Amino acid sequence: MERFDIIVVGSGIAGLSFSLKAAERGCRVAILTKKNQAESNTNYAQGGIACVFSSGDDFELHVRDTLKAGDGLCQESVVRCIIEEGPERVEELIRLGVAFSQLEDGRVSLHREGGHSKRRILHVQDLTGRAIEQALLHAVAESPQITMFEHHLAIDLITSHKIGRFAAEQNRVLGLYALDVRTEEVKTYSAPVVFLAAGGVGHVYLYTTNPSIATGDGIAMSWRAGAEIRNMEFIQFHPTALYSKTEERFLISEAVRGEGAVLRNTAGEPFMQRYHPSADLAPRDVVARAIDAEMKRSGATHLWLDISGRDRDELREKFPSIFAACERQGIDISRDRIPVVPAAHYLCGGVAANVDAETNLPGLYAAGEVACTGLHGANRLASNSLLEAVVVAHRAARAVTGYLSNDYPDVPALPEWVDGDVRNSDERVVLSHNWDELKRTMWDYVGIVRTTKRLERACTRIERLRQEIHDYYWNFKVEPTLLELRNLIEVAALIVECALQRRESRGLHYTLDYPEKRGKLEDTRVVQGHDA
Repeated sequence: MERFDIIVVGSGIAGLSFSLKAAERGCRVAILTKKNQAESNTNYAQGGIACVFSSGDDFELHVRDTLKAGDGLCQESVVRCIIEEGPERVEELIRLGVAFSQLEDGRVSLHREGGHSKRRILHVQDLTGRAIEQALLHAVAESPQITMFEHHLAIDLITSHKIGRFAAEQNRVLGLYALDVRTEEVKTYSAPVVFLAAGGVGHVYLYTTNPSIATGDGIAMSWRAGAEIRNMEFIQFHPTALYSKTEERFLISEAVRGEGAVLRNTAGEPFMQRYHPSADLAPRDVVARAIDAEMKRSGATHLWLDISGRDRDELREKFPSIFAACERQGIDISRDRIPVVPAAHYLCGGVAANVDAETNLPGLYAAGEVACTGLHGANRLASNSLLEAVVVAHRAARAVTGYLSNDYPDVPALPEWVDGDVRNSDERVVLSHNWDELKRTMWDYVGIVRTTKRLERACTRIERLRQEIHDYYWNFKVEPTLLELRNLIEVAALIVECALQRRESRGLHYTLDYPEKRGKLEDTRVVQGHDA
């Protein structure tokens, strides 16, 4: 059994930022990441980090834009906290070595994206996430207080009630079990604090911009341990993913539209002005629904994003990864239109947490896409997520230090994982078939536009899949595909349950049965009994 002060699950911007801050405060930190250390949603974040960083912008404008995008469900105190503390955190990234793109006169280059009233997106060309990730990883590697465990997939949290200790006290976190993918051994990690930064849920859908790691592990683990889950119905579908014959979708950053690209239908006509006064710079949910409506009206498999006619070298310099990805598909974006289609991109719900990353389960903290702090409300304003991650991580390090200084009993010796009589599976085809059925069910019935009947159909199918995987889990040795599918099925059920609770259309949740907004503003919530 490995013992630490803090176990961090995930190696994106939230997990790495928090680990550095906690290590500076003297904590021994273990970072568990299920692939290599650079594989995270952060690494694929193209657009940048939204922050008030020019004399022509101010906090009130950023707050207003965020509240407007969140469609009434943002917590204004959280919004103000994150936006006002943002510049200092961005300055820290710069000191760590993140070289944000600059103009010829030396000022920081600022993009504008949909929903923003000003240019406030700091970026490193269209590779911002990768640049931030590399700077943070370099700093982590130099810290003697931090140990990185690559290819370790967290399975479940260990809590005091789960092991039958301290039954008279409030349930609290004691550690977790994780699968070492390379050795196929389940290991026990002991710590009074687990910090979840495990990312989102994109691969619950057939088409997603997310990397393969986005399987909802942190949310599913938290739910099984009794943490509150909130607002899972709010799935942001990025409106412009590169259309191809494969299931994977390469994201065409919103910054391309910010630089003047226009969406066109199959007839070549611009259409966004019919859906929103801001036309192509409307909020993402509006753009995604507009594209969905145009595709259904025409029967098209994709629409077009057009930035042709611009200087080729300029486009290659501003959007190198996008330019290269399109070029590999035979598309020169300076001459050709880009085929685009919506794809699942970002979860605005998640584990309920405050701005210090605290959850309702003592010892469990959550930040980044895995968490629901109240910043995004019903719809995330573009590029606010990286800002949230660094601000909440900074505040969480202080909160965790305070928690560890309290007089909690020491973490006891934890039980080791027991495989029992289970065997290696000779029926792995069940996993691939069930995964495919789950993704198609979610895409067909719980997509951009929903109805109660579709949600109920999804609920029935997901429950059947849940039972099959539950039986499989208890009869065969654990492996990554099984664990991820188990988590995705739990996450899918949470999304549907929250969607059925919300009998209105708001933000990213649009249902034909309840097309109007209700007067009462409420979050949807799901709480599972401890250690299901």
